[in-house]
Amino acid sequence: MRHGKEARLVLADGTVFRGRSFGAEGEAGGEVVFNTCLSGYQEVITDPSYCGQIVTMTSPLIGNYGTNLEDEERAKPFLSGFVVRELSPIASNFRSTSDLHEYLGGHGVVAMDGVDTRALTRRLRLQGAMKGLISTDTTDVDELLSRLRSVPELEGRDLVKEVTRGRRIAWEDGFAERFTPDLGVDGGPAPHVVILDFGAKRNIFRSLVEAGFRVTVLPASATADDILAEQPDGLMLSNGPGDPRVLDYAIATVKGLVGQLPIFGICLGHQILCAAIGADIYKLKFGHHGGNQPVKDLRTGQVEITSQNHGFAVDADSLKRCGGEITHLHLNDETISGFELPDRRAMSVQYHPEACPGPHDSMHLFRRFRDMVLASMEPA
Repeated sequence: MRHGKEARLVLADGTVFRGRSFGAEGEAGGEVVFNTCLSGYQEVITDPSYCGQIVTMTSPLIGNYGTNLEDEERAKPFLSGFVVRELSPIASNFRSTSDLHEYLGGHGVVAMDGVDTRALTRRLRLQGAMKGLISTDTTDVDELLSRLRSVPELEGRDLVKEVTRGRRIAWEDGFAERFTPDLGVDGGPAPHVVILDFGAKRNIFRSLVEAGFRVTVLPASATADDILAEQPDGLMLSNGPGDPRVLDYAIATVKGLVGQLPIFGICLGHQILCAAIGADIYKLKFGHHGGNQPVKDLRTGQVEITSQNHGFAVDADSLKRCGGEITHLHLNDETISGFELPDRRAMSVQYHPEACPGPHDSMHLFRRFRDMVLASMEPA
């Protein structure tokens, strides 16, 4: 049983939320966002896309099934802090190896519960995502606001350099446990795909393996020549954190490869691909974070429930001017959720077809990417 210290979360507008600490004690600052997933908190915590952010879960009870190594999307959390309404006093699941308090404490993540997360979420929806500071060091609000001013803004920061793997990896592992879908790929050729790692989740790698690919991972700093030296049949642009508009090196790399080989972008990879062809990107008021985001496929009319985690979006008019064909729309706010360059064998989505957490409605996109790659490999 934990015995948490008194904790405070102060927002940039001066709003203060009181609670109790769990995980690590100390202080953590970052952009405060909310996530609407009902489960999958460990996958959220270990998603590198949350680097530089304090995540608030809207589900009122978190931690009831503990944590385990299988559900990690990376080997450690990258988020700045974690806020919940109630930390479950028990962790009961046959897969659990530790409770959430121990897990976050072991990784040095400052967290707090006892927070009115409904009021906090409403604040963020009305005012927009903003900087915040969690502290167990002091309860003096003026002092906390003074410290908060030194927390950097998320806009304008290159967070990809903090989360990309710094070396080449040949990835061979598919799905590790029993609760995963069958992607329906049975034999056939194994095309080689290179993944540019902007902070990639492991389940993207696993999904590509299950879709029949041979997978090589390269760091975000890889150049077009580095990628082509691998002799890939296709290129995957991964998810990642932060502001895509400052990633000049990644945008330049992708710009040099569009049309040379099939490309599939996910989340930040989608934004980088759009920027590479000249489209504009802007920051959303409070972003899309959760596993229940409705997306419509404009070609089929089908609606899929998707997992999303992003604070930026692509401007529709600029994308059309650059020749992009919009394929998917987010039904809550009609922002772009997917596009294609049919004549240049490129496609991308703003959401996470690999889920983890979230539904499996969009797993078929990995098969679709495989079909695109195989078609490009056929003799002219």
